Amino acid sequence: MIRVGVVGCGRISERHFEVFRELKDRIKLVAVCDKIKEKAERWADEFGVTGYADYAEMLDKETFDLMSICTPSGLHPKHGAMAANKKINVLSEKPMAVTLEGANELIRACDDNDVKLFVVKQNRLNPPIRLLKKAIDKNRFGKIFMANATVFWQRPQDYYNAAEWRGKWEFDGGAFMNQASHYVDLIQWLVGPVDYVTAVTGTLARQIETEDTGAALLKFRSGAIGVIQVTMLTYPKNYEGSITILGETGTVKIGGNAVNKVEKWDFEKYDDDDAAVNDVNYSTKSVYGFGHKGYYENVLDVLKNKSKATTDGREGKKSIELILAIYKSAKAKSIVPLPLDNN
Repeated sequence: MIRVGVVGCGRISERHFEVFRELKDRIKLVAVCDKIKEKAERWADEFGVTGYADYAEMLDKETFDLMSICTPSGLHPKHGAMAANKKINVLSEKPMAVTLEGANELIRACDDNDVKLFVVKQNRLNPPIRLLKKAIDKNRFGKIFMANATVFWQRPQDYYNAAEWRGKWEFDGGAFMNQASHYVDLIQWLVGPVDYVTAVTGTLARQIETEDTGAALLKFRSGAIGVIQVTMLTYPKNYEGSITILGETGTVKIGGNAVNKVEKWDFEKYDDDDAAVNDVNYSTKSVYGFGHKGYYENVLDVLKNKSKATTDGREGKKSIELILAIYKSAKAKSIVPLPLDNN
């Protein structure tokens, strides 16, 4: 049994607790923590463990193999490093940081303490996305010309008002860093490294520090052109979360609310994978999908030396770097080359 702790018992932590129920023969929840102790106690009562309001106290009193970091994004490096310094493996929700310095700090802490660092990218495990990745790996598109990621969702002002850290640069980032970060990850994972980016962002309706809407134009090193368009102002509710790939011998769109449905699948030549197109579609009421279970299964296999991590810290850093380049471009109204570490 892998002994797991959770720090941060807000919205996303519910996906983790669902997995703990499903994988109860492989995962033992040891303790939970939230600065609002009532939130921690809700889950502590269900799982019969101790709930803490003080994270340092929990680390001192309990023994863990893995710590799941579900606190506000800007706190992920600090909370991850605290666990790493106790020789505990770290699983960070996305994004792993809101700055490159924070991402590097967390990677370094885990390296120095010889522990694993995992960054949750569960949408890579969505069945339609896996089928798309397989088609790309088989070179079914030939040369890829264009790639598009669209996130047309709704986050009302009440959503931001419900937690003081939301919509703040220090702790959250905006629509690109928070809600669209999985889509930024997917487009660079599927199509490859980005050469440069230019972007426009705006805070058009929400009373927050960060952007609620934006668009970015990407030039990939392969020569392909990409677009990421994001808004949290879609009326009246979440409308679309999609990835579209256009190549010389194929066109695919994975859409639905959260890349959960194949909406276009057209290739020049038949492949046996084509027969699976209708089988991979699924319905979801949540934009999070069902990938957390598969992600944890990979983590458990890695900790048992049975597999390699699907997304470790260095892989998780790639999408942060692209998002920060988007922000830098929008602020400076200029083209920004990647990687940022070289600028």
